[in-house]
Amino acid sequence: MADINLRPLADRVLVEPSPAETKTASGIIIPDTAQEKPQQGIVIAAGNGKKDEPMTVKAGDRVLYGKYGGTEIKHEGKDYLIMRESDIFAIIG
Repeated sequence: MADINLRPLADRVLVEPSPAETKTASGIIIPDTAQEKPQQGIVIAAGNGKKDEPMTVKAGDRVLYGKYGGTEIKHEGKDYLIMRESDIFAIIG
């Protein structure tokens, strides 16, 4: 787990996206311009939730989210997404 000094507020979640697929199942290399945005990642940090709405996800959960969900941020050279918990579709595993 990454040790990061960002703490999301309220119902926000900080997610580290999984790396994009660089090769197809048959071995064809996908150029950067044609790679799909990842739609899953690992929760790095989660806020405390809203009043009467506790958070469901927690740090370490692998989650599935929308292709264009969240806001991309760069912190200490790494890419992250910050999004509302409602933008997360499912917890994987």
